[in-house]
Amino acid sequence: MTTSDIAPDRIFQLAQGFMASKHLFAANELGLFEALGEGPADLAGLAARTGLPQRTARISADAMVALGLLEKHGEQYANSPVAATFLSGATPADFRPLLRFWDKISYPAWTDLAGALGRGKPAHDITEIDDELVPVVSAGIDAATAGACRALPHVAALPQQSRVLDIGGGTGSWSVALADADPSLTATVFELPGVAAFATTRLRDHSRIQVHVGDLLTDDLPQGHDVFLMANLIHYFTPDTNRTILRKIRAAAEPGARLLIADFWTDPTHTAPLPAALMAGEFAIHVNDGDVYSVDEGSAWLAECGWAFTGHLPLAGPISLVTADAV
Repeated sequence: MTTSDIAPDRIFQLAQGFMASKHLFAANELGLFEALGEGPADLAGLAARTGLPQRTARISADAMVALGLLEKHGEQYANSPVAATFLSGATPADFRPLLRFWDKISYPAWTDLAGALGRGKPAHDITEIDDELVPVVSAGIDAATAGACRALPHVAALPQQSRVLDIGGGTGSWSVALADADPSLTATVFELPGVAAFATTRLRDHSRIQVHVGDLLTDDLPQGHDVFLMANLIHYFTPDTNRTILRKIRAAAEPGARLLIADFWTDPTHTAPLPAALMAGEFAIHVNDGDVYSVDEGSAWLAECGWAFTGHLPLAGPISLVTADAV
């Protein structure tokens, strides 16, 4: 093969990816998908529903047609099935908060990816964001993990009357999914003060889910639980810190207690699944020690820390579940 046989198409496709992302974020912010949730519209109708000039409404809508998120039949624009399901706001499967998170929080930080990788740490840790952005982060993460949350009760198959400690449980969405699936289950969300306050407000109608304020790295864990859940937490820390955390949980667990770790687990090469490999960059720009880890790495940590690895199961998308029992 000579250089004349090699085309740069793949480079252009990847390098222009930011244009597709920003078009999608803009269409979401400007309400194109919600507007077409009312039904198909021609350009004049779409502009009227969104309040956009016809020229810019056409630019945005045509970009979404080219990307397969809108359809155009004659002069009529319409949501594609995937946009109608996830972006119109007409169904419970709502990805709009995730797009806002990526646009407002992630995208600006990604402009410093080379800097974060070169320094070995981000310019700003995500825990340092302004208070008014905390709901944007929480809602975005909830949307990103909604599918995995819904799958967790079926995949984990916990025994009746389980008492779950949801460590670093954010707004409590994982605990809510477990409690909704099992009326005998109780849960405690263990979180840092700022997030815990937000979680307390969100969970006020869930009497079987309590919120306990604390720092996993410095405070004792609440007692009286037989299931320990770590969801989207492993990727915040170094291997050494993860081993310390696993030992700390093991010290609070009775023999036979279950451990559930939901995260972006990878294969041994850290290159598959592809979204997990890309998420390593997301973690690198947001947290000092952010990374993705393989199932093999996780199972080795568990063995070192008093846990018996019992399985690796898919949840949804690139998120999967590692399970273990206290020995």
